[in-house]
Amino acid sequence: MTPPRASVRRTRMRRAVAAGTVLAAALVVGVVCAVTGGSGERDTVQRFAAAWSRGDWAAMRRQTTGSAQSHWPLKAFAARYTDAAAIATARGVTTGRPTDDGHGDWRLPVVVDTRVFGTVRNEVRLTVVQDSGKARIDWHPNLAFPGLAVGERLRRTTTLPDRADLLARDGTPLAQGPARTSTLGAAATAIVGALGPIPADRRLRAEQLGYPADAQVGITGLERAFDERLAGQPGGQLRAGVRLLAERSPRKAAAVRTTIAPSVQEAAVTALAGRLGGIVAIRPRTGEILAAAGIGFSGLQPPGSTFKIITVTGALQAGIVKPTDTFAYATSATLSGVELQNANRESCGGTLVKAFADSCNSVFAPLGARLGAKRLVQTAEAFGFNRPTGITGAATASIPPPGDIGDDLAVGSSAIGQGRVQATALQMAIVASAIGLRGRRPDVTLDPARWPGDAPTHVATTPAVARKVERLMLGVVRFGTGTAAAISGVSVAGKTGTAELKSTQACVPTPDNPESCAPDQHEDTTDTDAWFSSYAPAGSGHPRIAVGVLLVSAGAGGDTAAPAARQVLQAGLKG
Repeated sequence: MTPPRASVRRTRMRRAVAAGTVLAAALVVGVVCAVTGGSGERDTVQRFAAAWSRGDWAAMRRQTTGSAQSHWPLKAFAARYTDAAAIATARGVTTGRPTDDGHGDWRLPVVVDTRVFGTVRNEVRLTVVQDSGKARIDWHPNLAFPGLAVGERLRRTTTLPDRADLLARDGTPLAQGPARTSTLGAAATAIVGALGPIPADRRLRAEQLGYPADAQVGITGLERAFDERLAGQPGGQLRAGVRLLAERSPRKAAAVRTTIAPSVQEAAVTALAGRLGGIVAIRPRTGEILAAAGIGFSGLQPPGSTFKIITVTGALQAGIVKPTDTFAYATSATLSGVELQNANRESCGGTLVKAFADSCNSVFAPLGARLGAKRLVQTAEAFGFNRPTGITGAATASIPPPGDIGDDLAVGSSAIGQGRVQATALQMAIVASAIGLRGRRPDVTLDPARWPGDAPTHVATTPAVARKVERLMLGVVRFGTGTAAAISGVSVAGKTGTAELKSTQACVPTPDNPESCAPDQHEDTTDTDAWFSSYAPAGSGHPRIAVGVLLVSAGAGGDTAAPAARQVLQAGLKG
């Protein structure tokens, strides 16, 4: 049925009004989109901001125009941000909610957390344009840091506060004020260490911390170990060109307390007596370093017969020797067709206890060869060789990989602490501690707050084997080469070492020249390092002190290193 004409007109009118309404709404939406920039621009800015917060430079760059990407390859683009962050000592960036200023201009709030200047709050102004039909940011280098204007470069000036004081475990000052003075005198100087210009391998870290280029930093000793804590909080000014963006004053750090025991430290310095060498004392249960003098942390030398602690541990573990085994008396042993002599061709042998007490090379070099390079190295590593000690600036004791050691002669030489085996006085104090703690090697520290109570430990050997080795070390001090370390009323366990620097092989006169050797071959002590590795009291599994001594070119360990260790052991037992 055809509707009446009036109804048709009314229907057409309603449709026209509806169409007009839709058109008007569309125009309004279009106007709003033009004013707000639309969701495309906002999405681009938000993607850029999110990528900045997580440090994703590639994702940031993808939101920029093709022209910007052509002009700024990813490496150069990223460098603008990383360089700015380094100058500002930035630790993190947080971006806020972008605001549209219209016509493609956006304001993005940025908060930068910095080490030196505190929290820097500012904004970057982004211009969004249409590029190949997509909303993209017209990027320029000033967008690398909030608050930079076009053409400005970020720069900083920083200063350090006065260095914090260093304290002994009882609060006695070890280094105070700019002059780093102490009432302990030479005893403090021996462990405190020195300050100096920033070393090349630490410049990047110093820049990240905000140190000025001419800063004095810890180079050795406690100054090195606690350098960042002692340096305090740098201060200074952060500028955009000449404009100040942020400023903060330097702040001196609180005094740093260490594990050093003044009485033990004084004993170590006295025992070293100005000689080239090192002495380190440890409290085994806690791993605290009580004293360090000379090159105790850094001096790497062949450990000589102190390494027999490790060799005999490996041999006992492997079951190739027992404490009751006996060995023929001899002046030398032959390995790989080469004669390896005892020191000064001394004749030694007997039970394992006796051979260990007399430090008999003719027993322990062949024993090491029987143990083999693989097991010898495994045992050494269980005692901490080839592993950092955890003390900043300390050298790492080392033994070559099994495949690099060589034939039986080389393995035997390594087993008596020669060849390419290297150790420090610190390492040999750790070795002694491990035996005293029933086979548990402790971590060591100079920081009394490093861990609560006992030190973390690692298995060096079994308790049963450790007890056997302890009995051998007790024999060294009671009736062997280490009697000079004996302390009345105290069970001292130790091992001497006399490491060759040139040769300790006795001269054998030729038949045609009986006078070709010096009449007294025992007088030259400059061709051997003297060592002693010890702890006390032994027997309970709870030693109170362990001491490692190295005296360079000082003769036999029993003659010089053992009495030096005795002084330090006594001081530690009194504390």
